[in-house]
Amino acid sequence: MKIQVLGSGCPTCQKLHQVVLKAAKELGLEKEVEYLSGSDGVAKIIELGAMSSPVLVVDDRIVMTGFNGDLEKIKALLK
Repeated sequence: MKIQVLGSGCPTCQKLHQVVLKAAKELGLEKEVEYLSGSDGVAKIIELGAMSSPVLVVDDRIVMTGFNGDLEKIKALLK
């Protein structure tokens, strides 16, 4: 499984990354999480066609855009 958090590097993107890391750790997937920020993150967001950030991507498919701090919802998206 490939999990990516994409963003510009803003505080909201960083918060999503932290929540995703916590969710992934609880699911035993923490080694699978990649954080792309700055120009790399923005380029990947554009490539995937998302219109807002941050973006949560699982196996090259967008599963969430924007920040949602709901740990259980993010865990469900990662399953």
